[in-house]
Amino acid sequence: MPTTQRIHIQPSGDFSFEEGIAGIQRELQLPLAFPPEVEAAAAHAAANPRLPDLDRTDLPFVTIDPPGSMDLDQAMYLERLGGDYRVYYAIADVAAFVTAGDPVDMEAHRRGVTLYGADSRITLHPPVLSEGAASLLPDQLRPALLWTIDLDASGEIIATDVRRARVRSRAKLDYAGVQQRIDAGDADPMWGVLQAVGELRQRLEQARGGVSLALPEQEIRFADGRWELAYRVNHPVEDWNAQISLLTGMAGARLMVQAKVGLLRTLPPPDPRSIQRLRLTAQALGIAWPDAQSYPDFIRTLDPAQDAHVAMMTACTTVLRGAGYAAFNGALPDQPMHSALAAEYAHVTAPLRRLADRYAGEVCVALCAKQPVPVWVLAALPGLPPTMQAADHRARQYERAVIDLTEAVIMAPRIGETFAGAIIEVSGNGNPRAQPAGNAAHGGVVMLREPAIEAGVSTTAELVLGADVTVRLVEADPSRRLTRFEIVAASPGL
Repeated sequence: MPTTQRIHIQPSGDFSFEEGIAGIQRELQLPLAFPPEVEAAAAHAAANPRLPDLDRTDLPFVTIDPPGSMDLDQAMYLERLGGDYRVYYAIADVAAFVTAGDPVDMEAHRRGVTLYGADSRITLHPPVLSEGAASLLPDQLRPALLWTIDLDASGEIIATDVRRARVRSRAKLDYAGVQQRIDAGDADPMWGVLQAVGELRQRLEQARGGVSLALPEQEIRFADGRWELAYRVNHPVEDWNAQISLLTGMAGARLMVQAKVGLLRTLPPPDPRSIQRLRLTAQALGIAWPDAQSYPDFIRTLDPAQDAHVAMMTACTTVLRGAGYAAFNGALPDQPMHSALAAEYAHVTAPLRRLADRYAGEVCVALCAKQPVPVWVLAALPGLPPTMQAADHRARQYERAVIDLTEAVIMAPRIGETFAGAIIEVSGNGNPRAQPAGNAAHGGVVMLREPAIEAGVSTTAELVLGADVTVRLVEADPSRRLTRFEIVAASPGL
């Protein structure tokens, strides 16, 4: 399976890609332009930030994000302390611009999260803040929540502090560029510290029984005036960087759990029956899963370059459903854990893009200062879980609809052509793309090797998970965002 396949999207007949995106936005009733009073309040806030007294512009922070990102929530600097480590993580301070109950705050509660679709962003806050005054752009004085996390030689947390500070990022970097410097051996020494900390945290995650699925992810990009669809591949530096965000979320959760007040990101443990079904799936796919091997350890043996393993990873996502938020004040939630991380965890590192993070960050600042949690935070906590659940659902709907549109537009001129692929899902798991169509008795999802597409497939014969197949494109309708194939030939057993 290719990991860098790119397909250029061209208009299909009288149907343009942009019209399709606009149709999705209307269908989902997404908020587009900000009301004038929100834009005016944001502009005033951008010109009048509440800067803290503590000056940490001496720290050589940098940001690292996908190319083109402007809503920069995090900047970091890491250093060694003898055999230990110190992580400085500056998080954009939204509360330096937004006041509870003001027009920007009220609109953020209506939106919940920033929505991403192709090259467009439906932002949580007006861009004058999220991509301007509040973003940790380079060479700009910014208010931030400065996390200082000390780790021992094994990567375990020794101490955590978070307080408001003025910071200044030195550079806006991207993953590919930094990875290239690391591979060439001429990167700043800080990246070596990041690698050390990231790998230590990965080992601790494995020891805890945490689960991380390296499932190939479709991504739409706009570059050089053209649309592209590709399977996303993480650079190693991206995985190390992700560990810093996870570390901060776990440190924040620890503060809140100890004080019995805050907002956690939770995921219930897998149902034992679900794990047993996965064992049967592995057996059907011919993937070894020894009885003594745990589910997290089994996940780590899977290779996203193998089609049967991708089918197994896709099946494993069924036991990672049910993520939510738990607000609490005075007593811990009945289920405070994030089972995929095998730890208590909180969202605290993306307040420009996710409403919940502003509140969790404010709780942690107050706790570290040994001050009462602000009344406006406590008042909002109970309503945040349903607000975020609805926002996350809307974001998933939007992302899936845009990818479905992209696939249909790409494939519309290719009706009747055949392609090589593999079956990664079969009907019965609740995925509408896997349902049979027409007179077919069986349905599933096929992952094509070229182009980088996953779509529905139908057949009169029973589908075999993980089977190599040749499929013919029988339908590609951009107006319905539908792409469907039928099986022409299959590997033995199908």
